[in-house]
Amino acid sequence: MGRIGASELILVLAIALVIFGPSKLPEIGKAFGKSIREFKDNVNKVSDEPEEKDTIKES
Repeated sequence: MGRIGASELILVLAIALVIFGPSKLPEIGKAFGKSIREFKDNVNKVSDEPEEKDTIKES
C-alpha cells in the first residue's frame, strides 16, 4: 500500500479526462505545475533565509 502503479495512474487520468474534458486538461496541468514550482521556490527561500534573533538594541 502506498505506491501508485501504472494501472492506477491510467485509471485516474481517464477519470480526469471524462470529468474535465480534453480542452481543460492542459490548463489544469499548467496550473498544477506552476503551483508546485512556486511552492518549491518559497520553501527554498525560507530555508535560505538566516534566522533572525529577537534582540532589542538599547540606545
